[in-house]
Amino acid sequence: MLSHRPLLFALQGSEDYATAVAQRLGCALALHEERDYEDGEHKCRPLDSVNGREVVVFHSLYGDDRQSANDKLCRLLFFCGALKDAGARHVQVVTPYLCYGRKDRRSQPQDPTITRYVATLIEACGIDRLMALEVHNPAAFDNAFRIPARNVQCAELFARHFARHVGDADVVAVSPDSGGAKRAEQFRQALERQLGRPVGSALMEKHRVHMTLTGTLLVGDVAGKTAIVFDDLISTGETLKRAGLACQRDGAARIFAAATHGLFTNGEQLFDPPLFEHIAIADGIPPFRLSTDCVKQHVHVIDSTALIATLLAENGAFECD
Repeated sequence: MLSHRPLLFALQGSEDYATAVAQRLGCALALHEERDYEDGEHKCRPLDSVNGREVVVFHSLYGDDRQSANDKLCRLLFFCGALKDAGARHVQVVTPYLCYGRKDRRSQPQDPTITRYVATLIEACGIDRLMALEVHNPAAFDNAFRIPARNVQCAELFARHFARHVGDADVVAVSPDSGGAKRAEQFRQALERQLGRPVGSALMEKHRVHMTLTGTLLVGDVAGKTAIVFDDLISTGETLKRAGLACQRDGAARIFAAATHGLFTNGEQLFDPPLFEHIAIADGIPPFRLSTDCVKQHVHVIDSTALIATLLAENGAFECD
């Protein structure tokens, strides 16, 4: 029955994404209130009754000019705690971008493993299930959580996109570092299925000491081919740019790039001068740090809401339109 379908909530900043998913599921977002106090504190509460209901909460945990990643995480935790206190039977969180995914291991003595701390906070607030889009380290993500937590991979989405752009040329999927080799390989296999012909692979050498990147070796043949540099996120863009320049140096005929999460923390520096024919990103983080003209010229935003709607529908409570 319709009255037993899950309630969908979207916290401030994630309304557009959640609305698109809700429309695909044939429903509207539930009502809630967010109130800011003069000293910076806040409260969130549902306005629709959640007692005995299954609830899905959308919130993408990236920092923007309104709220930091910490602010958004805090609001998400408090809101989910309020849902449980109000009698929600089951709370699932969909976070297109999960913050602190890059601090997943100790690289120096006494380093924090913040990915695990975030998982502990999420579990402590009564969240029953989590769905995140393309996490930075799937193994660390799996090990951090004791609740069901799903990493939604986007390789197929990007493969369908680039299959329409590469034509009949030889194609190479390039990982910009060794840590992303498995992710790039999943993309390579997906693109190979889409194209129905072999796709090559290449790997860029990268070493990081604090904020300094080194390494110039590109392993793999890109000469005369279409190279697609594939990563999970773009922050400053330096990792992506180094790999693109190496492809250019080694004779790639065309160069594209893709990353699920486009943070673009250095603004438009990545595009000055343009190196890639275009960069494809998913829509979990809108490219708000880029001008409209820059996005039109250099960025393709890929819709991931259909994928999320399909996964939510798998439990039988929804039917995808």
